Amino acid sequence: MMKHLLYGSFFVLFMACKQPPQRNCSDFKTGKFSFTTTINGEEKKTIFYRTLKMEVDEFEGKKDSSSIRWINDCEYVLKNLNPKNMAEEKSIHIKILTTTDSSYTFEYNAIGDKRKFKGTAHKIH
Repeated sequence: MMKHLLYGSFFVLFMACKQPPQRNCSDFKTGKFSFTTTINGEEKKTIFYRTLKMEVDEFEGKKDSSSIRWINDCEYVLKNLNPKNMAEEKSIHIKILTTTDSSYTFEYNAIGDKRKFKGTAHKIH
């Protein structure tokens, strides 16, 4: 029993000292990125270019532009500049959760929609 308590204490101490996830959001405010998602069982890739004020997405040969409003270094809102339907009129809130040297994991949702989705974007050099 004492042995289990000792191992449990070391485990809790180890987990408490673990480094928090890296979050260097400013490294990803601008650049060229790729994002892959699965739609109806098929992998689809989006390439996007981001400046501080605009994002241009390329998906299945079509380009779309959105304005960007940064809330803070790790959160921003995208608003489609040329919506083609009601769904595209909704702004998208994006929050960067963690970063690595070449990618970031984020969560996103349409403003007003409680469902949140996660993804990972990779910086293209």
